[in-house]
Amino acid sequence: MSNMVSDRIQALSPSATLAMSQKSQELKAQGVDVINLSVGEPDFATPDHIKDAAKAAIDQNFSFYTPVPGYLSLRKAISEKLKNENGVDFAPEQIVVGNGAKHELTNVVMSIVNPGDEVVIPTPAWVSYIQMVILAGGKSVEVPTTMAQNFKVTPEQLEAAITPKTKLVILCSPSNPTGSVYNEAELRALAAVLAKYPQVMVLADEIYEHINYIGGNFSIARCEELKDRVCIINGVSKAYAMTGWRIGYVAAPLWLAKAINKLQGQYTSGASSIAQKAAEVAYTGSQQCVEDMRVAFERRRNLIVGLLREIPGLDVNQPDGAFYVFPGVTSFFGKKAGDEVIRDANDLAMYLLNEGHVATVSGDAFSCPGHIRLSYATSDENIVEAATRIKAALAKLQ
Repeated sequence: MSNMVSDRIQALSPSATLAMSQKSQELKAQGVDVINLSVGEPDFATPDHIKDAAKAAIDQNFSFYTPVPGYLSLRKAISEKLKNENGVDFAPEQIVVGNGAKHELTNVVMSIVNPGDEVVIPTPAWVSYIQMVILAGGKSVEVPTTMAQNFKVTPEQLEAAITPKTKLVILCSPSNPTGSVYNEAELRALAAVLAKYPQVMVLADEIYEHINYIGGNFSIARCEELKDRVCIINGVSKAYAMTGWRIGYVAAPLWLAKAINKLQGQYTSGASSIAQKAAEVAYTGSQQCVEDMRVAFERRRNLIVGLLREIPGLDVNQPDGAFYVFPGVTSFFGKKAGDEVIRDANDLAMYLLNEGHVATVSGDAFSCPGHIRLSYATSDENIVEAATRIKAALAKLQ
């Protein structure tokens, strides 16, 4: 009956990051000691005060259906967070809480993009952006960036990509997969371009906001010339080590928030009651846990970059945020290990998994062939061991 699958689903590609993570789990199940650097998930436990809030919510019988856009108390907490931390004003009515940031990203794309509309996406880009556009019937316009420009799109590149069909621009800072962070001057320069095109909305994916090593995260929503044209995506997964709690949000112009609310009401309704109450305390409680994890990630960034730079053939820059490094690997293309030929980054990622027992993700998944992504959201010990295995495996290629 597989021929009955809809065209829209057949047009989608599986998530490469999840696929590689699954392959590493399968090897682990066979007794292979795999170090998984493929998944973008903090290895820290959710802070105790947040877990306590969830336990209290259960005892207080927060066990009924939640409002479609989320509890008002949580949306108020998010509104205050945006005002105090980011300097932007979004009323609670402009905020919709969903089942993770990915959920709300999809909601934004589905609520804005019509068939044939163009969505500008600087690449490398997170694997799901392009798939979301496909699902909406739109067309992704990829704007390639390079390590030489620190994987950040320039104003000239952005302007060249905009056409009368452009409906949306997606910007991710700090970036998955590169860890690049746009500073205030760079975002204001992009905003100056976008100000010329009032038909274009901006989706600012700020889920890695707090994992930032350059001192603060400037939001493009602060640019007055883009007032009422920016929607912010964020959530608790990365900053508070709450990936499994599945709470993300969008802050948007009121008309868009209403549209998202309508859409969400038809196919998921409100997010988990217990997880929402935990998220509320995450935003209103002590933020020391966020800083402690950021410091740990920065230490790990320094560690992995230093180790990878010692491996001949890898081209490694230093990311300014998130918990990924995105080295260039083209020097290994055409090399062999026995009868196995490394033709591209997909082959190299599989080779590292099978030979070195380290799971990474090919840059092809992020529309950037010639690179692999490694997540350093793991222990220092795992980072050291993974780098040792990668170095040994790559040394075997001739």
